Amino acid sequence: MKALASALAASLLAIPGLAAEPADYLRDVKPILARHCAACHGPDKQRASLRLDTAAGARTGGDSGPAVVPGKADASRLIQAVTGAEGVKAMPPKGPRLTAKEIAVLRAWIDAGAKGPANEIAEGPKKTHWAFLPPVRRDPPAVKNADWVRNPIDRFILARLEKQGIAPSPEADRITLVRRATLDLTGLPPTPEEVDAALRDPSPDWYEKVVDRLLASPHYGERMGRHWLDLARYADSNGYSIDSPRSIWPYRDWVIAALNADKPFDQFTIEQLAGDLLPNATVEQKVATGFHRNTQINEEGGIDREQFRVESIIDRVNTTGAVWLGLTIGCCQCHNHKFDPFTQKEYYQLFAFLNNADEPTLELGSPEQVALRKRVRAEMARVRRQLKPLDTTSPAKEDLWEKRLTTDLRKLLPADVQAILEVPENGRTAEQKERLSAAYRRSDMAKHLVAPLANPSPLAAAAHLHLAATRYRLDKELTALKKREPQLASTMVMQERKAPRQTYVMLGGDFTRKGATVSPGVPAVLHSLSASGGVDPRRADLRRDQPGGSPGKAPNRLDLARWLVDPRNPLTARVTVNRIWQHHFGLGIVETENDFGTQGTPPSHPELLDWLATEFMASGGDQARRDQPGGSPQASGGVGPRRAWSMKAMHRLIVTSATYRQSSKARPELATVDARNRLLARQNRLRLEAEFVRDTALAASGLLTRKVGGPSVFPPQPEGIYRFTQIDKHWKATTGPDRYRRGLYTYFWRSAPHPSLTVFDAPDASSTCTRRNRSNTPLQALTLLNDQGYFELAQGLAARVLREVKGGDADRLRYAFRLCLARPPSAREQKRLGDLLARQVEEFTASPEEARRMAGMGMPPGVDMRQHAAWTTVARVLLNLDEFITRE
Repeated sequence: MKALASALAASLLAIPGLAAEPADYLRDVKPILARHCAACHGPDKQRASLRLDTAAGARTGGDSGPAVVPGKADASRLIQAVTGAEGVKAMPPKGPRLTAKEIAVLRAWIDAGAKGPANEIAEGPKKTHWAFLPPVRRDPPAVKNADWVRNPIDRFILARLEKQGIAPSPEADRITLVRRATLDLTGLPPTPEEVDAALRDPSPDWYEKVVDRLLASPHYGERMGRHWLDLARYADSNGYSIDSPRSIWPYRDWVIAALNADKPFDQFTIEQLAGDLLPNATVEQKVATGFHRNTQINEEGGIDREQFRVESIIDRVNTTGAVWLGLTIGCCQCHNHKFDPFTQKEYYQLFAFLNNADEPTLELGSPEQVALRKRVRAEMARVRRQLKPLDTTSPAKEDLWEKRLTTDLRKLLPADVQAILEVPENGRTAEQKERLSAAYRRSDMAKHLVAPLANPSPLAAAAHLHLAATRYRLDKELTALKKREPQLASTMVMQERKAPRQTYVMLGGDFTRKGATVSPGVPAVLHSLSASGGVDPRRADLRRDQPGGSPGKAPNRLDLARWLVDPRNPLTARVTVNRIWQHHFGLGIVETENDFGTQGTPPSHPELLDWLATEFMASGGDQARRDQPGGSPQASGGVGPRRAWSMKAMHRLIVTSATYRQSSKARPELATVDARNRLLARQNRLRLEAEFVRDTALAASGLLTRKVGGPSVFPPQPEGIYRFTQIDKHWKATTGPDRYRRGLYTYFWRSAPHPSLTVFDAPDASSTCTRRNRSNTPLQALTLLNDQGYFELAQGLAARVLREVKGGDADRLRYAFRLCLARPPSAREQKRLGDLLARQVEEFTASPEEARRMAGMGMPPGVDMRQHAAWTTVARVLLNLDEFITRE
């Protein structure tokens, strides 16, 4: 084949006049490429990321490298492809092949340097899909029933309903509205006192005052933070089969604090993607970069660490695309996107932004704590130097000691050490390993006491006793110093490398097959990576003229973050407001919230989506007012003056609309015209997410610990959860107030999450989750009835009702009902619960042992055990109601 190609080249050069004149690119070369190549390698499609519609594109090449090598036609893949060289796929794959004259023109052009005009412009992809076009702000449409409208959202919704001849639903009653808004904005049910205050308020803006109070609550950040942590794939362990623990809860707390402070979404974005690159980056801004440290870490023996480092970056690219762009760019890891205008090369240009970060652990502590730890560690080093000649223990000797421990010798060890020895070595916690090492050292010291028995020499005996005493004293001193050493929290962060890594296109997505070298860049179908990053130049904290963003340097994560929140970006604001809308209605205006591409569903209300997106970027919502309870955002975390990218203002705008305030009662006449309620002629009933099912039960029981932030906790869970994991996890149920922390703070093992979270559809944190599933299974009812954690809460609810209500059973039933559902019971509900209570009292009177088991913990002083057991049964019923776990 090579000989044939050489013969062909020789025959072409022999054609009279063909090589006499250098080929002109515009006149001779570009028409050939346009005729044969542009269909697959032009502005609209770039197979293998190769563009041949410009000379620069040919020289740059695609996934396999440059298509032309100036001055070397035979070495150029373009010539090899059109001549059918050995090992190279013949091109074009369809249609007529290039003539001998056309190939000769290409050869002559390449051999002459493959030059093209300096001002040649590459035509961008044609933007026809709605999501790739900038949002257009249109005035809210006129409607007939203007009295129903409360803010501009309602005009868009009502105009569509009126067009279909559908009337909106009436407004829900006050109790339903208070419970709905409280659950949506804080994830907790309203107290009876809060409901009563709303019922008594005669002012026309009573509901707006409720909303402002909720937005100013510290629990707002916990509620919205849970959704963001789903996007961030947050967990407390590393994942894969070993799934060892990690410390990254300070990132979770940063998210909560940022949301409570209503940090503008553009700044919220930039700090998470590139907080370490901001000028004079604060500790908090560095902690924020934990967003992309939530990737899994494979600790299996024998793995290729580079492979899993690459896997982590691929996850970060895909997550960035889903969270901010709402696109399935992960399809481009192996090939150009089949449906959207994104190439594999562009995928690895995004990859290049994230490929230049190291992954350190950041220790957190006050200057005083850091100084004290430094002093204590210096003392510990001194003691260890004295101990080193005496203490010859080592990890290898410790392993040998453990292997030689017979059953009889194990029985001589303390009970806690025996328990640790039963745990597989790679499943032991750091605390357990330290306790086992201490036991071994004590065992090793004992040889000095045994040695005199084997050697009767008084001198030897004295020497051994002296060594034993010295080792004991130093060991005791070291233990005391360890207790004095401050235990500083740590978290996982990103940190830009000084020497950037080289990034290649990975052919077929295989990290071992390196294609063309790429630099950081963004998809051509979207806006350019401009010098300003598109961020308001008045925002000094976000300007490009800071370290990491100065002209002349290769773009970095800071440039990428600014590009994402550039007002010219047609996707970020749309995707974000769509996700907020989804939170309040169950589905987004774009139902495929993770796919705004051509295969996603079109928006149900496109004009409304664009209006919300432009409102979000421009002012943060017309309803954002300072003159509401809660004062300034600096003082309370409430909604303050109008400002761009305010998430609280967007939530307020939506929940104060007449659309949101509609009743959720089903309407049979809508079953055929809008069965899925996409036109929103009523509200949607939504099952609470897993963490908030528990939170609602905690609040109703009165056991809820309202502390915000801090390390994750271990509420009770069934035994044997980790029997099916490779490593047996250490789960000791927390005692005291931390036992009753919100579900957000439950320690999350990726390999085996808390079962009550799994049964209510919590994601597994292995990848970004943009919308949770909502299932309805018998296991959910069984969990609420019988799970130890929920059984304790039923006991707590019973104790609370008996303790706080001094009246009769009727008053207590009404109070219990209101604690769980906010509303009073109907006469029928009151009677059924009363009958149940009476039967239970009779049964527990006949079975005192069963009453003792049922009553359990928290029985108020002076309360009959049978009464507490019967009320616990009633509480279990209330906590298992569909209405209890549903937001109406």
